[in-house]
Amino acid sequence: MEHHAKVDRQFGSRAQAYLESAVHARGADLQHLAALAAVLPRGARVLDMGCGAGHASFAVAPHAGEVVAYDLARDMLAVVRDAAAQRGLSSVRTEQGPAERLPFEAGAFDLVISRYSAHHWSDPAAALREAARVIKPSGCLCFIDVVGPQGPHAALLDTHLQALELLRDTSHVRDYSPAEWRTMLQRAGFEVTAEQAWPLEIDFASWVARMRTPPVLEAAIRHLLADAPAEVQRYYNIRATLDFTLESAMFTARPR
Repeated sequence: MEHHAKVDRQFGSRAQAYLESAVHARGADLQHLAALAAVLPRGARVLDMGCGAGHASFAVAPHAGEVVAYDLARDMLAVVRDAAAQRGLSSVRTEQGPAERLPFEAGAFDLVISRYSAHHWSDPAAALREAARVIKPSGCLCFIDVVGPQGPHAALLDTHLQALELLRDTSHVRDYSPAEWRTMLQRAGFEVTAEQAWPLEIDFASWVARMRTPPVLEAAIRHLLADAPAEVQRYYNIRATLDFTLESAMFTARPR
């Protein structure tokens, strides 16, 4: 099965769980996205790449003329349409497709956003080049995702992070470090104007339940967490309950 088909299958059946997920439905980063949209020109167009259950789209919708919620998973997009209608957000429309090939004309959007999606993309560099193509020269980009470790023991920490993510969700590709994000954005033609990071608390039970991780893979995750080296235990603050802490980051950028 090709990667895009796997992503569609993995997330289509889990759409409602992501709509209701506290991790995805709340956060100061959503307020930041709303603030970015609030200063856009009247009638501005926003693209939400890999929109998932639509929380980022819903945050910016009151301030935009149109929000295109774009995702691979058709069932996820159906949840977005229903939730937008229930919230009275008539500016939100959905479109299906991969981040690496955007079906939009050049310079179509004032703001391009993405939240907790890029770690599923098979070619994030291509997706960022597409974002650069469809954004206006005066536009703004804001991407949010879990990021990989930097500094001492980075290789050890990164190996454990990617292993945990892949076991939990076999459509996972990679959590990129902040340095990797800066490089990808620069190569795609963006200048990073702001960067912010914060801890993301993971409740183990809901984390695996949301993805319906098969029991055999959940057992492997439990073993990895419980048997992790001390450096990994400290960095990710792994508790006796197997709850742990990841790092999220937000990159705001503009076309160069």
